[in-house]
Amino acid sequence: MKNTNKELSAKQREELFNTLKTRFEKNMSRHKGIEWAKVQEKLEAGTGKLRSLNEMERTGGEPDIVGLDKKTGEYIFYDCSAESPKDRRSLCYDREALESRKEFKPKNSAAVMAAEMGIEILTEEQYRELQKLGEFDMKTSSWVKTPPDIRKLGGALFCDRRYNTVFVYHNGAESYYAARGFRGSLKV
Repeated sequence: MKNTNKELSAKQREELFNTLKTRFEKNMSRHKGIEWAKVQEKLEAGTGKLRSLNEMERTGGEPDIVGLDKKTGEYIFYDCSAESPKDRRSLCYDREALESRKEFKPKNSAAVMAAEMGIEILTEEQYRELQKLGEFDMKTSSWVKTPPDIRKLGGALFCDRRYNTVFVYHNGAESYYAARGFRGSLKV
């Protein structure tokens, strides 16, 4: 992964803020009642989350605000790209799955990549919330956080949207496909 330990340069920060603000303004239905100025103020307050947001953006996630955590006052970002983020596809589910493959290993796993980026993989519930804001993963699918009892048995869950319905499926955690990636969330 590129540049994970460095802070963003002033130019990178400016570009990220401009991209996020433009997306925010184009998709007001995702975050009714939230003002960009307050979001930017929070981002500039040194929350340490800019690196993660930049990684979400760099890998094709198109992060946008989908809500406000009323308990913590944190803004909630989800990957809102129409399809599963392009630079986060062809990944098995987690490190254990990656290590279990004897040949034809993918480049990484969704859980490891999410941790490196400083984000969380969407849960099934969060994925369903996202789908209320638009139509996502009409051609791709996304790994979702898998309950430990399913993962212990070697499985993992993924979701997509077909026929105007959100479907949840299972697969071996070690499987990977060109059209399956993962979506993340980040609280700022």
